[in-house]
Amino acid sequence: MNMKRVLIIGLLSGLLVAAAGSLFAQRAKMIQVKGSDTMVNLVQIMAEEYMDKNPGAMLAVLGGGSGTGISGLINQTCDLANSSREWKQSEIAQAWEKGVKPRIFVIAVDGLSVIVNAKNPVEKLTLAQLGAIYRGEVKNWKAVGGPDKKVSLYGRQSNSGTYVFMQEFVLGNRNYSTDMKEMNGNAQIIEGVIADEGSIGYVGVGYLYDEEGRIRKGLKIVPVAKDDKSPAFMPTDKAAVDSGDYPVARPLYQATNGKPGAAVAAFIRYEMSPEGQKVVEREGFFAISPKHIAENEKNLR
Repeated sequence: MNMKRVLIIGLLSGLLVAAAGSLFAQRAKMIQVKGSDTMVNLVQIMAEEYMDKNPGAMLAVLGGGSGTGISGLINQTCDLANSSREWKQSEIAQAWEKGVKPRIFVIAVDGLSVIVNAKNPVEKLTLAQLGAIYRGEVKNWKAVGGPDKKVSLYGRQSNSGTYVFMQEFVLGNRNYSTDMKEMNGNAQIIEGVIADEGSIGYVGVGYLYDEEGRIRKGLKIVPVAKDDKSPAFMPTDKAAVDSGDYPVARPLYQATNGKPGAAVAAFIRYEMSPEGQKVVEREGFFAISPKHIAENEKNLR
């Protein structure tokens, strides 16, 4: 091998090493966000707008479900874990065993929406009726004021925070019907409900709207009441969500390992800011309360 060829090979090797080192440095600086599919579109949009305003900032936002995000933080493969449910005590214990100390932030509020096919005339449901439907105890719409048609259940997969939230809050910690079709995300549930006249599903309120801000064609939102004696409310009614009158609402969370570093803290502050909360509302969710902001500020310190 002549010296000229050795020199060229050496130069190429040096360039590859330099490129790999640069890529590693970029990856090391990039904030990794994982978790809730309910939150993924919202957080991706906020990340894009944040990076536009802060050219040095780099974020990568992935979905996969709340359980994926929480596991990612516990295993230290992400910086921010998105979850549409609270952490379980077992997850907190596992985190502490691995030296991870979760700090929780609320970045938005979601009115979880019960949807049916637009041709279904059902006018409202109570929490008890909704639970009975998803446990498989109500199999025909006629039993809850709907048509004489078999109920067709659409829900999320078991690693979804929405799945867990519904199971704990609506099903009373009992099992879902084995007839429920487990879908990978809100979009798949919406597609199923639009195509199936006997269907019922649940999705985040931000997924109800099309590109023009209208309720998606083929969908109907069902008002939900706490019980037989209470009025029913819509998840799109911010006042009802804030007051607790709409009974199927929840905060949307992010978690860090202990006090967040400067780059992560700056992004969380953007999400909490009036500018970030305008994005939250633009995407169909609800802004956080002063109480949430105060708690977030405490956890940033």
